[in-house]
Amino acid sequence: MPNAIIAEDDDGIRLDRWFQRHATGISFNIVSRWSKTGAVRLDGKKAGPGDRIAAGQKLEWPESLPAEAAPRPAVKERPPLSDDQIAYMRELVILKTPDAIVINKPPGLATQGGTGISTSVDALLDALQFEAPARPRLVHRLDKDTSGVLLLARTARAAAFFSKEFAGRDARKTYWALTVGVPKIAAGTITAPIAKQPGTGGEKMHVDTEAGLKAHTRYRVIERAAGRAAWVAFMPLTGRTHQIRVHAAAIGHPLVGDGKYGGKDAFLTGGISRKLHLHSRRLVIALPDGGTLDITADLPSHMAESWNMLGFDLALGAIEDEPPPPPPPRKPRRLSSTASGNRRGERRSRAAEPARPPRRK
Repeated sequence: MPNAIIAEDDDGIRLDRWFQRHATGISFNIVSRWSKTGAVRLDGKKAGPGDRIAAGQKLEWPESLPAEAAPRPAVKERPPLSDDQIAYMRELVILKTPDAIVINKPPGLATQGGTGISTSVDALLDALQFEAPARPRLVHRLDKDTSGVLLLARTARAAAFFSKEFAGRDARKTYWALTVGVPKIAAGTITAPIAKQPGTGGEKMHVDTEAGLKAHTRYRVIERAAGRAAWVAFMPLTGRTHQIRVHAAAIGHPLVGDGKYGGKDAFLTGGISRKLHLHSRRLVIALPDGGTLDITADLPSHMAESWNMLGFDLALGAIEDEPPPPPPPRKPRRLSSTASGNRRGERRSRAAEPARPPRRK
C-alpha cells in the first residue's frame, strides 16, 4: 500500500488537495470513494477528502483505483517564460519574504486568464519562484484595470492562512481613487447590496436591494480639486465584484475613467487620463508565523500625472486610516409595561425635572 509522510509545506490543507499536488490522476471523487470503504487512512484512522492534514502524519491509500474510475488527463505543461517576461515580473516585486511576495500590479494586466486575455499574473508566476520549491500562489485578485498591491503566497501553508484571512475579512485594504465631483459627506460608510445586472452575462454589477448580497464600503475624502474631482480613500469591508466602482457610482460620484458604471460622465477634460483611476494602495494582513504585513504601493503613472495636474499633495495620503469601528452594542430586550413596571405615569414622573429652588427676593 502506497504511503507518505505529510510535509511541512502541506500542513493544514485538505486531503484531496494533497492528492492533487502529489498523485497525478487521483481526483476528489476517487478519494471520496476510497474514504467510504476506509481505504485511505491518516495515522491508521479513516479519513475523508475534506479532512485537514497535519505535518508529520502518515498517509496511506490503495494501490489500485476504484472500479469504473478513470484517471484524469495529465495537466498540460506551461510553456517556459522568456527572459523579458521574467524580468518584467521581477520588476513588479515590492516585497519578498519566506511566506509572501507582494507585487505592484500595473493597470491592464489581468490577475487570471480568461476569454480574450492573452497574458496574466497567474500565467507569469513561474518568474517569481526564485529559490522556492514551487511557484507562488494567488490568494486574492484585482480587476484587470485596477493597479496596486497584490499578495502572493510562497507556500501551501501560507496560501491556506492568507486565504482564510481574506475570507474572514480580517485583512485591511485601502484603495485610492479619483471621483467625478466631490461627495457631500466627507467620510462615511456606503451600504448597498450588490448583484449581477441581468442581461450582461455577469459582466456588470448593480445595486439590488432585494436580491443583492450585502456590501459595505468605508470612504474618506482626502483632498478636493474644487468641485471638479476628489481624491478618495476607499476601505471595502466586504468583497463583492466591482464593489468600490458600483458604490461610488451609487452615491453619484463614479470613478474617473470608469465608463462601465459612470458612462460618458466618468471622464474629465483638461488632459486627465481616460484610464480607470483606482489603485490598491495598502494592505495590512497577519502573517502565518505571527506579526503583521503592512505594505503600500506607489501610484501608476497615469494616476500620478492626474494627481500632479490637480495639485494634490501626496503627503496627505500618509494619514493613518483608523480600523473599522466596533459594531454597536445590542439594545436590551424591551419588556412590556406591566412586566417592567414602567407605567406611563411612572415614566413621566421619573422624566420630570426637579423643581427649581425659589428665587431670592
